[in-house]
Amino acid sequence: MASAVITGHKMLVDGRNTFHVKVIGMLMISLLMVGTVALWAQAPANYYQTAYGKSGATLKTELSGIISDGYVDKGYDFLYTIYEESDTKSDGKVWDMYSTCSWTHGVKKCGNYSTVCDCYNREHSIPQSWFDERSPMKSDAHHVYPTDGKVNGQRGNDPFGECANGSSLANGLGKSGTSTFPGYSGRVFEPVDEYKGDFARTYFYFATRYESIMTSMQTSSSSFSGNKYPSLNSWSIALFLKWHRQDPVSEKEITRNNAVYKHQKNRNAFIDHPILAEHIWGTLMGSAWNVTGVETPAELMARINYNASERRMLVAGDLEELSYEVVNISGVRVLKGTLMGGDAVSVASLKPGVYFFRANSDQLKAVKKFIIN
Repeated sequence: MASAVITGHKMLVDGRNTFHVKVIGMLMISLLMVGTVALWAQAPANYYQTAYGKSGATLKTELSGIISDGYVDKGYDFLYTIYEESDTKSDGKVWDMYSTCSWTHGVKKCGNYSTVCDCYNREHSIPQSWFDERSPMKSDAHHVYPTDGKVNGQRGNDPFGECANGSSLANGLGKSGTSTFPGYSGRVFEPVDEYKGDFARTYFYFATRYESIMTSMQTSSSSFSGNKYPSLNSWSIALFLKWHRQDPVSEKEITRNNAVYKHQKNRNAFIDHPILAEHIWGTLMGSAWNVTGVETPAELMARINYNASERRMLVAGDLEELSYEVVNISGVRVLKGTLMGGDAVSVASLKPGVYFFRANSDQLKAVKKFIIN
């Protein structure tokens, strides 16, 4: 029997009223937002309640306290154990955002390497040298990912950026080269488009969670500004907001956030509520964050999830009526209809391929990509 795997939804706010989605390649869809914000993913009830009504620096500081309170440092070696739950693909292998290699959890841990796919290790998306290898930052799984050793070495301590003419390694994902993004001219590492939003939200998390050490962070060649607010320098804010908007929260990130929370007892707020980045650094600075309804297309799609065993799209019960359609990679509509909260859509009749589930709830629209193998 064919199986279907959700690979992620790609939709988020771009400015106050317009949304964009980068699905694959050059496919871009502009959408309209209404409403403000809502809880989604798996955050406990009232987890962010004390941050409601705040914005800018005040909001960032409040969030810092929320996602620091109760934090459990499991230690550097325990990261590999967390990865078994937080970074596992549908085939059971390690989810590596730096290479196309296939890793088995606990096997081929680095060690020595000479080429891509020799071994995998623990990549600090915020390099350890930037925070002097201090704890608990060193072992915080929210910013330390399992990655190929060779590509990790290629990136080194370079900041994330864009390098139009950068070079890539065979079987590697991402490229290194001279920055072509306005505001920075040094050497950077550019991840592939699929994971740019992941890393942007990682930096938002780090700058917020560790606000108290921002004045001591290395700034000479990093993404940070050496102050509590905004913590990130101007070119990095522009870069990460761009990535955050173009590559919104995926199912992968939601699963990872929940798994890390299980062990560390803290969350990445920018996965739970993507709009927070806009209230702190973007178009909604000065506007209070309040939770009153479905916030973004990403949150709409967080309420529509794929059940692999039943091969159905399941709709959360708190949604009002919405219309939907499923289109294939060629843009041909293969299914359409209307749903109420608690309903489901069967996709068992579809052939293997790439599909997009498009949902419309009032004026809020969103797209979720899934693959049937």
